[in-house]
Amino acid sequence: MKNTSIFPKPLYWIFVVAIFLGAFALRMVDIDDLPLDFHPTRQLFSALKARGIYYQTAPNIPDWQREMAIDQWKLQATIEPEIVENLAVFAYRLKGTDDLALPRIFSVIFWMVSALFLFLTARKLTSPDGSLLALSFYLFLPYGVYASRSFQPDPLMMMLLAVFLWALANWSDAEEWRWTLLAGVFGGAAILVKMVAAFFVAGAAGGAVLKRRNLKDALLDIRVWTIAILSLLPTALYFYYGIVIDGFLSRQFGGRFLPELLSTPSFYLRWGLNLNQVVGYLVIALAPLGLLLFPKSKNGMLRGLWIGYIAYGLYFNYHFSTHDYYQIPFILIAALSLAPLGEMMSKTVRTRRKGWMPRLLFLGAWTLALLGAAWTVRSELRANDYRPLASTYREIGDLLRDEGKTVALTEDYAYRLNYWSWLNVTHFPSAGDLWYQEKRGDPQEFEVVFEKNTKNRDFFLVTDFDEWEKQDELREYLTENYSLYAEDNAYLIFDLR
Repeated sequence: MKNTSIFPKPLYWIFVVAIFLGAFALRMVDIDDLPLDFHPTRQLFSALKARGIYYQTAPNIPDWQREMAIDQWKLQATIEPEIVENLAVFAYRLKGTDDLALPRIFSVIFWMVSALFLFLTARKLTSPDGSLLALSFYLFLPYGVYASRSFQPDPLMMMLLAVFLWALANWSDAEEWRWTLLAGVFGGAAILVKMVAAFFVAGAAGGAVLKRRNLKDALLDIRVWTIAILSLLPTALYFYYGIVIDGFLSRQFGGRFLPELLSTPSFYLRWGLNLNQVVGYLVIALAPLGLLLFPKSKNGMLRGLWIGYIAYGLYFNYHFSTHDYYQIPFILIAALSLAPLGEMMSKTVRTRRKGWMPRLLFLGAWTLALLGAAWTVRSELRANDYRPLASTYREIGDLLRDEGKTVALTEDYAYRLNYWSWLNVTHFPSAGDLWYQEKRGDPQEFEVVFEKNTKNRDFFLVTDFDEWEKQDELREYLTENYSLYAEDNAYLIFDLR
């Protein structure tokens, strides 16, 4: 593809800068709201860890809060290294308080850096206007805006993965040692931050390598081995420490692959529905078309990414069909796949219409599309204010903290109560949890489940009223057999004593 743009060079770069500035400003809207706008379970998981680490040494913390914060941190499972959590703690110490906006700002920065390297990669592999479409999609996709503000490892993984792809694209052109080392280091860092990145690092590297040589020659190439070793070594050392030496990883990998799902049509339907929620059906249709239109001499890496994505989905099949944020890496793949379509649109206008007016209309339409997406996201962010919930959870904590032990039918595996109520409660399983256990061969009889989860508990707290309506047996049993200790529009508390 020709290295030309429909826009004059100064206007092109002004547009690129405007896209970056607008995307950053959009992500900062209401950034100090409670992190409940995007998969709060995952965000609060990291928030509890970060607070526990911070409270170990933070001054002027009541002893009971310090002890509880540390206990809540250590009760959480450890799979990935606590990198984003420790970055949050670093920011907390600088500011002197555990402000949850700080790690979310880190995530925004990581996503913006990933966008820069995606832009550079797409520009190298396709064209200036192709990279402009990839950048626009990546930064203004509504789901991507929410994901990029989330306190979890994924934005950092996306940044490292994007740098890896940029280095790998350069390595494919000139197999110099600097690109070899950069690709290996950033590929290894991406996998260490979040191990699912291994599917994309392996897929992209395999596709890029096999595009230039056969398997036998690849296995004899020291540069290929260097990329592989650097990519695998950090996580291999982490696994060795976590499984062999310390043991904290030994039981963290069960329940992610359910073989029976692979033969169930509903699994693939849920895969498609989750992908639609992330990128939309139009992009699901256009991204494979973009792959077909990608320059043949440079499509090895992208083809490998697609293969890695499919393997990723088949292996993590349970979470893939139930947790839409497992689709986040596809945003990067889709953005890169759409790049040839950007060049195709640009070329059509350039060749069929002369003069400045068609270019002005093209720029105007593009700008309106971005403004429309930005306005939609901004309106949603402004419409939802989660801050009052913190006082509600504190009220619940004041009611129950010193009165006895509590079991709760609540959101996010009780993480909200852990964080803002300062309560350690037993989480009563949701309908989805019960279904999952049954799928794993563990029948869930109501009487057994209720007895197991309420034994030696004094109160039953309900804050998740959607789940309350789903569980008819639970609702009828509690209302018929136990009195209300306290109630509010936001909660019910039954006295089990």
